[in-house]
Amino acid sequence: MRRVVFNQKGGVGKSTITCNLAAISAQQGKRTLVIDLDPQGNSTQYLLGAAVDDLEATLADFFDQTLNFKLNPRATEEFVVATPFERLHVMPSHPLLEELQSKLESRYKIYKLRDALNELASEYDCVFIDTPPALNFFTRSALIAADTCLIPFDCDEFSRKALYSLLENVQEIKSDHNRDLQVEGIVVNQFQPRASLPQKVVQELVDEGLPVLQPYLSASVKIKESHEQAKPMIHLDPKHKLSQEFVALHDTLARTYGA
Repeated sequence: MRRVVFNQKGGVGKSTITCNLAAISAQQGKRTLVIDLDPQGNSTQYLLGAAVDDLEATLADFFDQTLNFKLNPRATEEFVVATPFERLHVMPSHPLLEELQSKLESRYKIYKLRDALNELASEYDCVFIDTPPALNFFTRSALIAADTCLIPFDCDEFSRKALYSLLENVQEIKSDHNRDLQVEGIVVNQFQPRASLPQKVVQELVDEGLPVLQPYLSASVKIKESHEQAKPMIHLDPKHKLSQEFVALHDTLARTYGA
């Protein structure tokens, strides 16, 4: 099962949602891989902490290899790094991804990520793909490679208006490149139940028939501690309300679409 977490708007919690759902998947016994396509590398930092300074191979190396013919190229699994958490691995990001983007696009390497995941298919039960906040080469590559798309939503009026063009873009990728791609749902993040605006905005999505997933993820300062310690919530504080919401969301997805 391959899920891409995507929204063209920044700051909506893509990396947080990606890493926490992946950590729960691994904890529940699934061999899980996170792919961090965002040059900012938030998911990489979240899962590896200080170990990011010692990486020998990243996704920048993987994509650079696709641009240069080599007699003995590295195998795809050589770009995968173990995290401190059992059964959880990551293909780490690197800032050089930004510089490679135009070359990859001009050379039409848009299917290389899908090919790589096909090579790794027997090694992992589920894959979570974190993406940059833009519709670019890397997000298109992810949508082409994925089975489903999760859309983080941060209860903002601007986010609501941007949803429609986002859904159209996903539909275009589905039509042109990946007919099996499904929008798995909208993940409501940083929800404040006592505030009227978040309730109003989310209810409008529900009333319009959009696939809003339950439960909503609460706003919490604990998530900043989770980032700082490089520990997903299920490892930092499994009994915390937000940890339990992530578990419930993961289980909802597992029941509907599989692991």
